[in-house]
Amino acid sequence: MGIKVLVVDDSSFFRRRVSEIVNQDPELEVVGTACNGAEAVKMAAELNPQVITMDIEMPVMDGITAVKEIMASKPIPILMFSSLTHDGAKATLEALDAGALDFLPKRFEDIASNKDDAIALLQQRIRALGRRRLFRPITRTLSSNDRALSGNERAQSVTDRSRPISSFSRTSVNAPATSGHSLTASDKPVSRSSVVTRSSGKQYKTLLIGTSTGGPVALQKVLTQFPANYPHPILLIQHMPAAFTPTFAARLNGLCKIEVKEAVSGDQLRPGCAYLAPGGMQMMLERGGAYGRVKIIAGKADMNYKPCVDITFASASKVLGGDVLAVVLTGMGADGREGARMLKSIGATIWAQDEASCVVYGMPQAVAAAGIATKSIALEHMAESILKETVNG
Repeated sequence: MGIKVLVVDDSSFFRRRVSEIVNQDPELEVVGTACNGAEAVKMAAELNPQVITMDIEMPVMDGITAVKEIMASKPIPILMFSSLTHDGAKATLEALDAGALDFLPKRFEDIASNKDDAIALLQQRIRALGRRRLFRPITRTLSSNDRALSGNERAQSVTDRSRPISSFSRTSVNAPATSGHSLTASDKPVSRSSVVTRSSGKQYKTLLIGTSTGGPVALQKVLTQFPANYPHPILLIQHMPAAFTPTFAARLNGLCKIEVKEAVSGDQLRPGCAYLAPGGMQMMLERGGAYGRVKIIAGKADMNYKPCVDITFASASKVLGGDVLAVVLTGMGADGREGARMLKSIGATIWAQDEASCVVYGMPQAVAAAGIATKSIALEHMAESILKETVNG
């Protein structure tokens, strides 16, 4: 029997089209359809689907409210369909906060230029969600009381309110190192005069984080625990459409003590600020200032990912050398592996999120399986581990 799917949308045409696509895959099976959120909540309890596809704007009960009710009673992996607009981005991020695990544009031509590719990607996303273990969502924004907490108290507060449903080992797993690499770093790194030295002897200039499926919630969980005076710049590469990244950056900026902004060409990297790669573009670094300067380019039309973790990681290796902690979080595929390999070859520290806490164990697995990551860390311990390594070491 295939992965059971519940399709939810107020459009009968869209319900029928999505159902046809899902049923074309021998590993998937549509067990029901619902035309509004209230029906979805009821049918989720009755049919026990393994994945739900959910529209956002519907009569009777909208998709965000339905996600909240489903996740509160019987958590099920949910894939949201969203419009590529400012309002669509805002609503999608709220749905992810409520517990949805992934999203795709509602118009198939926005998913991929080729119809067959769009169909394959939708099927792939549903299969991936149907195979994973669920975690309770972060369903809260930070209050004024949260902002008044100390760093340790705030970290504990966020952790306690987002415990995983299924238990897993809290022990970091060491992975073997490798000296192999397929990329080269030929440019001379910038001066290390502003590098902070840890008691372990390791030096850092910058934190890099790459992620995809499940990344918006993972980044929120990690970055909200950073103090305002975090001593390094942070580069964030999240696979996300161009219409979403400004809204996502603004959302993170409102939740975090550090500053978060969508990166623009010419930004001088500075401590305590996170720079989110703009959707549909590529974020690179060039020399300038103590930490480097952002350069945003369109990139090649045939690139699978815009933004691409590999491109940013590789670029950072040429400007920053090995004074980098690079972290690969949850995501489908293997983006980040070759850029991380390049960073590793010149002395950077590479970490990966562990399998149990990933929405999709693709990108972190690629880095860990290649022997590039030195640690695999549960998401609930990632912020604490990063702060200990780069600030309190």
